[in-house]
Amino acid sequence: MNLTQFVAAPLNPAERILLGPGPSPVSHRVLRALAAPTIGHLDPQYIAIMDETCEFLRQVFRTRNPLTFPVSGTGMAGMECIATNLIEPGDEVIVCVKGVFGVRMKEVMERCGATVHTIEATWGEVFTLEQIAAALDRHPCAKLLGIVHAETSTGAHQPLAGVADLVHARGALLAVDTVTSLGGHDVRVDEWGIDACYSGTQKCLSCPPGLAPVTFGERALSRMDARKTKPQSWYLDVSMLRKYYVGGSGGRFYHHTAPINMTYALREALAIVLEEGLDKRIVRHEQMHLRLRKGLEALGLGYVPKHSLHTLNCIHIPAGADDAGVRRRLLEEYGIEIGAGLGPMAGKAWRIGLMGHGSSVRNVDLVLTALREVLGRA
Repeated sequence: MNLTQFVAAPLNPAERILLGPGPSPVSHRVLRALAAPTIGHLDPQYIAIMDETCEFLRQVFRTRNPLTFPVSGTGMAGMECIATNLIEPGDEVIVCVKGVFGVRMKEVMERCGATVHTIEATWGEVFTLEQIAAALDRHPCAKLLGIVHAETSTGAHQPLAGVADLVHARGALLAVDTVTSLGGHDVRVDEWGIDACYSGTQKCLSCPPGLAPVTFGERALSRMDARKTKPQSWYLDVSMLRKYYVGGSGGRFYHHTAPINMTYALREALAIVLEEGLDKRIVRHEQMHLRLRKGLEALGLGYVPKHSLHTLNCIHIPAGADDAGVRRRLLEEYGIEIGAGLGPMAGKAWRIGLMGHGSSVRNVDLVLTALREVLGRA
């Protein structure tokens, strides 16, 4: 093949209305930021942008934790970062499993060498404080409890108030998955006593996939400082990453090349969140959820979870409907992407995301109209 004659076909992916479990729609403002000039990851300009991005993250997490930064990788990298740094081989931990991402948390922590005790709830349900307290009593040596705030696979919204009090009374840490809630639901890291928390950029923050915001509190840092073994991952070792993101007496220390342009995009996405106002943004997500819910129920479509997320609506597929066929028609005829069910809900549920930039009256009414037409309902 003569390379001098090679001409790449134009890159021209179709525009989609992303109303699935993620990624969510990204505004042109964020995409323009992504296209800004690439500079060095130790350039003073970039350090200033990165520091501002971390401060914006603190505001969105509602925390004062100095060690709050975006991990290079998607939301699962955030999960691995927290597990790798807070767990040593042989540690006992408790994981609350009520969907796919609780299962993943269990698997990640097992790969860190932990003995994982699970408590399980029916998919679509949430855990009570009594269930969590009972698990802590059964496993008094547990050093950490992990729980998913927004279970993307079922659309269930887990209450967190009071959980940290139970966990801390046993000398354990509380780690929380907020991948599908940060920026769309109330997340109060300091007020709720969360010791370590992770999220993703591609959900309610409406940034392209590629970074995982994390935050570590004082208890978590003390646990890391007292480790007897090095974390199994060099790339996600926070003892080194903090020297870059927070620095020290010797300044900033290179760890790995930061994703410069993704930081630009995240900084802009967070600026949009804060300009709107976090409280107003949370109310908007609730209002769009209620609008969608009213329309879906008018079509005879019921919700899977009793405690539903505002950001991710998980509904039962009506009897006789062709799961894949409906989703294909929505995509091909309307350019709308919605999500299929996962695990036990495969073929039984659809997941409709209303996250960040995509949580709007226009999108709610559009998907309702499209579903009405595709399902042939008056």
